[in-house]
Amino acid sequence: MTSGPGAWITLEGGDGSGKTTQSNLLAGWLTDEGHTVVRTREPGGSEVGQLIRDIVLHHRGDIAPRAEALLYAADRAHHVATVVRPALARGEVVLQDRYLDSSVAYQGAGRVLDATEIRNLSLWAAEGALPDLTVLLDLDPTTARTRLDSADKPFDRLEAEKAEFHGRVRDAYLALADAEPERFLVLDAAASTQEIAALVRARVAALLAPR
Repeated sequence: MTSGPGAWITLEGGDGSGKTTQSNLLAGWLTDEGHTVVRTREPGGSEVGQLIRDIVLHHRGDIAPRAEALLYAADRAHHVATVVRPALARGEVVLQDRYLDSSVAYQGAGRVLDATEIRNLSLWAAEGALPDLTVLLDLDPTTARTRLDSADKPFDRLEAEKAEFHGRVRDAYLALADAEPERFLVLDAAASTQEIAALVRARVAALLAPR
């Protein structure tokens, strides 16, 4: 995606895999190294995206699977155009919670839609944009559910799905990583926080060194 001093890094994984914790640690390290970091997320990385996030994650009624996929794609189109591309053009490091791989995993496998169609929809919405690095925090759904339960907070629509749904999501993520090993860094999310952070920093340092 980028050829200048900036970089685009996304974090992926099932709910409860520790993306927020690792994002916080990576952002702090990058800032200490002198980089300007733009932290964002999908859905909800813009004002328009926040409105979409409220619908797809907190709407009380059912949303048809295809409508849900289109809402995520609409958020992605606006987010990439107004947040991601401008930050990269300024040479900043974009650190993002979830991108199109989440749509392929959650709407494709989870909702049992066509994964290729979901990916193509996202690529069309984002004009083909892909991150420089995607960190996938892999965790089995049972452990993830235990972590979510211990957090003692209400589940959103996706977190509340059954174990079979989250099993399909995990399998889809691993298949995506197998298909694009040059973009993905797959890490065992059951490892210690500091061990994971060190592996992420090493990969990011290698990514940024030529820049």
